[in-house]
Amino acid sequence: MTTSTTGGPTTVADTQNPPGGTDGRGRSARKRRAVLDAAREVFLRGGYLGTNMDEIAALSGVSKQTVYKHFGSKEALFVEIVTSMTTGAGDTVHDRLPEPAEGDDLAEYLREYAYRQLTVVLTPDLMRLRRLVIGEVSRFPELARVLHEGGPARAMRAMAALFERLAGEGRLAVDDPETAASHFNWLVMAEPVNRAMLLGDGAIPSQEELRRHAEDGVRVFLAAYGRDTGRSPE
Repeated sequence: MTTSTTGGPTTVADTQNPPGGTDGRGRSARKRRAVLDAAREVFLRGGYLGTNMDEIAALSGVSKQTVYKHFGSKEALFVEIVTSMTTGAGDTVHDRLPEPAEGDDLAEYLREYAYRQLTVVLTPDLMRLRRLVIGEVSRFPELARVLHEGGPARAMRAMAALFERLAGEGRLAVDDPETAASHFNWLVMAEPVNRAMLLGDGAIPSQEELRRHAEDGVRVFLAAYGRDTGRSPE
């Protein structure tokens, strides 16, 4: 067995991608991505205590020294996984749905918003991540804040800003955008997320059920905040 420059055993990935050269940064980025992908799988499967860096190194095809070079510690790698997964989910919900244009069906827009939020949050990996972070909250209280800030808090800030704009355009009757955002969030998210969190992946509703739940939540929301509260949004 040969030895890497860091003192550990040289892996196939290390020998195929020697340091230096014009593509050094590209190789480094690929190794980092491989480590993150492997760590995500291992942490979600075994939890924090059940995960070791040797397993992550073997799965990612790099040496353990390379893992430490990129992330410094198991804790730092765990923080990176939580941050990247939470940020990616939030980007999918809030950054990839265009603003409603004048003349668009507002009820349909909100139904699509609610459905997108449900389908992104209610994926098995994100549910496992939430359970994992809750289980480690006494050890890593900062992680719970990272998850909350990048998840529910970000969602409610984005919705509050949206509802404030729509109220300014005369399309919603909203005096307190933050409260309206909280009502929308809990109408849409509370029941299916709580069920999946407590009962496991098998309790995640089907796409058809999520569509129906999104429609019901939006109907109740617009009954309270629509400009014509006496008329169904359908």
